[in-house]
Amino acid sequence: MVNTTIRHVVIVGGGSAGWLTAAVLASSLQPADKGGIRITLIESPDVPAIGVGEGTWPTMRDTLRAAGISETAFFRECDAAFKQGSRFNRWVTGDDNDYYFHPFVLPQGYGDADLAGRWLERHTSVPFADLASYQPHLCTHGRAPKQAATPEFAAVANYGYHLDAGKFGVFLKKHCLEQLGVHYVPDHVTGIRSEDNGDIAALHTKAHGELAGDLFVDCTGMQSLLLGKHYDIPFLSQRGILFNDSALAVQVPYAREDDPIASQTTSTAQDAGWIWDIGLPHRRGIGYVYSSAHTSDEHAETALRAYIRATGGPDDIPAPRKLSFHPGYREKFWHRNCVAIGLSAGFIEPLEASALALVELSAAMLADEMPVTRAQMDISAARFNETFTYRWERVIDFLKLHYVLGRREGSSDPAGYWRDNRRAGTIPGRLQDLLALWTHRPPSRYDFNRIQEVFPAASYQYILYGMGFRPEPGHARRDRAGEGNGEMADGFFRQAADLTRKMLPALPDNRTLIAHIVRHGLHKH
Repeated sequence: MVNTTIRHVVIVGGGSAGWLTAAVLASSLQPADKGGIRITLIESPDVPAIGVGEGTWPTMRDTLRAAGISETAFFRECDAAFKQGSRFNRWVTGDDNDYYFHPFVLPQGYGDADLAGRWLERHTSVPFADLASYQPHLCTHGRAPKQAATPEFAAVANYGYHLDAGKFGVFLKKHCLEQLGVHYVPDHVTGIRSEDNGDIAALHTKAHGELAGDLFVDCTGMQSLLLGKHYDIPFLSQRGILFNDSALAVQVPYAREDDPIASQTTSTAQDAGWIWDIGLPHRRGIGYVYSSAHTSDEHAETALRAYIRATGGPDDIPAPRKLSFHPGYREKFWHRNCVAIGLSAGFIEPLEASALALVELSAAMLADEMPVTRAQMDISAARFNETFTYRWERVIDFLKLHYVLGRREGSSDPAGYWRDNRRAGTIPGRLQDLLALWTHRPPSRYDFNRIQEVFPAASYQYILYGMGFRPEPGHARRDRAGEGNGEMADGFFRQAADLTRKMLPALPDNRTLIAHIVRHGLHKH
């Protein structure tokens, strides 16, 4: 094998995944004019981005800041809003008063006391997240996670974003081309020329001839033109675990210009899936994610329209966009000199908004592990594949947990969807093992011990106890049990309540702060 130096990275495909990857690489790596790496992005001018409204994790703040992006410009250009977590309605029993929160803020005192044990012992009349964190109360009251005087990307309460995915891709493209020196080729890829050793040597394009590179990043979406079609890397279906494979999406106007903007993604369970509701400044993005094996497109659209009417939307919405997907991921993500990032690597479903987060994590690891020579590339690839196989498995476990813990049955489960999700044969063995452990103790750092876990143990606690999981009495450690722990935990619960009382009057509502950002901007650090 020729031990060439890696000088040119070619990203194939734009959209959020392609341009976000370009931004991360270009802002992290030494540019070509200083002896570093040239970044080129090629995208077909005729292929539209999927463009469904999306949510991000708080990690996006660091990603944007590291890329040199202004948070003020991001809000102005991407129709962005604040996201402080998720609210789950009707997931447990299907009743109207059945809800819980998965906030972005860790429980108060998390890691210092057995909060879950004390909650189970004394406080189960109050939802776990509502007792242990101030953030669900901010969401309930529509509060923003910061004040007008808080600098860009800084937070009073931890937050991510809701955004218009189509506008986000355009915004990133402009920043990459104007500020980061990314080279842009608007063209169609018509073929691939391979090296004798099987590496990709160059792409054949319709108008620009051959485009050679040393490393190729496949951001071609569900087509997966390089990793999937060219290299034929197997796709590992997860349809037997997570059944959803269809979505109907629509954009809904607010009834009034001053209607509140939700501080969280709202997820409302349905007979054969769930409906997302994402508030942006100028509209709501709403969609029904469902299993085609458990309902028809017609029934799904009827349920979607009923939800929109019930939540204050108009009767005459346009026909929803139908999206079909196959839940799963590639057997490996980096093969030879090709790395897949985004939908080309896989997609599970929109629950808990992991798609953009996996793009961020993939691009960051690629930048950190960028090999200097081709000889090092296989080592980097093996590390990347091991890391992201683990991460995809953790995402699947975490999403499946939401379905496993539901108790819908009979008239609240007419399609048998929730019953089927609880069948042992559909639950990964690694999740079954954890649930067995959690019958006697809360999720802990020993269950998720990597430095960059996709979902920390605290997130599992929010879902478990939000959905009514009740462990059996176990053998607690002496120093974490008894009155000493109880008093400490109660002190943290009081801290959360005190913070709630202080923050609610001090923080503006979402619409007020977003309007301020658009008109006046935020202070730089």
